[in-house]
Amino acid sequence: MKEKEEERILCSNRKAYHDYHIEESLEAGIELKGTEIKSLREGKANLKDSYAILKDGEAFLIGCHISPYSHGNIYNHEPLRTRKLLLHREEIRKLTGKVTQRGFTLIPVRMYLSKGRAKIEIALARGKKLFDKRETIKEKDIRRESEKALKEMVR
Repeated sequence: MKEKEEERILCSNRKAYHDYHIEESLEAGIELKGTEIKSLREGKANLKDSYAILKDGEAFLIGCHISPYSHGNIYNHEPLRTRKLLLHREEIRKLTGKVTQRGFTLIPVRMYLSKGRAKIEIALARGKKLFDKRETIKEKDIRRESEKALKEMVR
């Protein structure tokens, strides 16, 4: 019998879908220190304004806020420290090639626990212009109104 894969979402970056065109995404592990995993299990993380960079063949997460653990006292960590992302060498090489192209960046989309380990989904994204954002909002409004009209017709 297959073991049921548990996945608990800790935080997500909802603004990423508003500000960027998501091209592709992949899963990465996060190198955590001390009480960071306990703080994550309490759900005290924020991906707003965070991004990933590739430097010297390694990937790093910058700007991710993980609050200090409530019972951590002197063993607590710095909330906004740079964290290393755990990716295979081939994945990093592939991402490096794409990020060097004009306009691409690495954005964390969501952070979750999978089988007790903290994972992060990072996306290769291209920034949206103002008119793209307006167009996306219009599409959502049209979709919402059509679903509402269908619901009315069923009644």
